[in-house]
Amino acid sequence: MDDLRRIDLNLLLTLHALLSEQHVSRAAVRLHRSQPAVSHALAQLREIFADPLLVRRGGRLQPSARAEALREPLQQALQQLDSLLGSPGFEPGRARRTFRLVMSDYGARVVLPGLMRLLRREAPGIDLVVSQGSREAMLGQLIDGEADLALGVFPELPAEIGQQVLFEESFVCLADRAGLPPRGGLDLAQWLARHHVLVAVRPGIDNEIDLALAALGERRRIALTLPHWGVAQGLLTGTDLVLTVARRSLAGARLDPVLRRFAPPLAIAPFAFTQAWHSRREGDAGHRWLRMQVQALCGDELLG
Repeated sequence: MDDLRRIDLNLLLTLHALLSEQHVSRAAVRLHRSQPAVSHALAQLREIFADPLLVRRGGRLQPSARAEALREPLQQALQQLDSLLGSPGFEPGRARRTFRLVMSDYGARVVLPGLMRLLRREAPGIDLVVSQGSREAMLGQLIDGEADLALGVFPELPAEIGQQVLFEESFVCLADRAGLPPRGGLDLAQWLARHHVLVAVRPGIDNEIDLALAALGERRRIALTLPHWGVAQGLLTGTDLVLTVARRSLAGARLDPVLRRFAPPLAIAPFAFTQAWHSRREGDAGHRWLRMQVQALCGDELLG
């Protein structure tokens, strides 16, 4: 009973944030408190539990064995308190917080315009910090607590990462119409005879297009590899280059009139575009709300 008198709800919430974030500064942001206040609370918690709780290893804070044992009962206790107190849950119009998203250039083009319009209209107190990374980097940021939500293509995910498929994507080709037949596009032989532009965050990683070619025993000549879709189409005008990209990356784009879209001359397997998050975010009502908005936006026919 003496220990119970020394701990209050704020300390329990701080402990939950520290175990989730494993980082004092990020826990402070999550709790809307200063870093010194969270550090002081951690010192109190260490004294109460007679345990370091978070131990620095290799430059990172990791939970002690005692902290890991506390994680599940603490989660259950806070959920029961939330139910008992009848918490109104997340109110987007009154919320003041920042979400950290990580996505590719493609994901930013497909998702961000609609998401920002929605946030400015319904939740103006919510800010986004967006970064870019490879698939491996995105997952690493989720696991380390450096990102709240990742948008991309994730064929394999660790057990602690949840995901939701937002849509299935197909491909389209783009080229200067001066080098194309009067109607339509190119057959496979003509397509392979041309030089190609590849948009990829990391060169050398297998992509759906080249995997489809490999299945036919073919290879294409890639004249340029670059990480940004935004400038890729501008490189096609006045050249014989061909760009094959995800169809939604061209949705709503103002293409140069000299360019023409056409279907790829080979079957390319579609891919699933998903949103992914760490399981530590499951109990976060604000995070659930954000995921629901992203899902609804990606289900909009305007993205198709």
